[in-house]
Amino acid sequence: MNLELALRMCEAAVRQAAREGALISVAVVDAGGHLVAFQRMDGARITGPVLAPGKAYTAVAHRMPTADLAPLVLPGGELYGLAGDRYVCFGGGVPLGEAGDERGVSVVSAVAGAVGVSGGTVSQDVACAEAAAALWEGA
Repeated sequence: MNLELALRMCEAAVRQAAREGALISVAVVDAGGHLVAFQRMDGARITGPVLAPGKAYTAVAHRMPTADLAPLVLPGGELYGLAGDRYVCFGGGVPLGEAGDERGVSVVSAVAGAVGVSGGTVSQDVACAEAAAALWEGA
């Protein structure tokens, strides 16, 4: 992950948000979960600067999209009680790296970073994060 790519990923997420009619914040982190780039659209919710980096951090830490973590943190789930502090376990965080499979779950085996988006609906956040992640796949 480098700054140039991270900034291009932020721009891709913002362009997708404009198509979706959403006002978002987007964060890109490196393999250690450290912030590399962040953008907040004018008028985006005040929660974005916390939730977007949190989603990116969570995606790196668990090597899977945060949308896939959501059911696991519900009562009775394998990871119940995980959410909180830096962990944000609902859609909008996408890990970057080589895809793999672990116990039948799609994960990133060699994580290089992640993108996190917050501000729209969950489906809008996911679409914006995936638009950003597509740049990683094409790099």
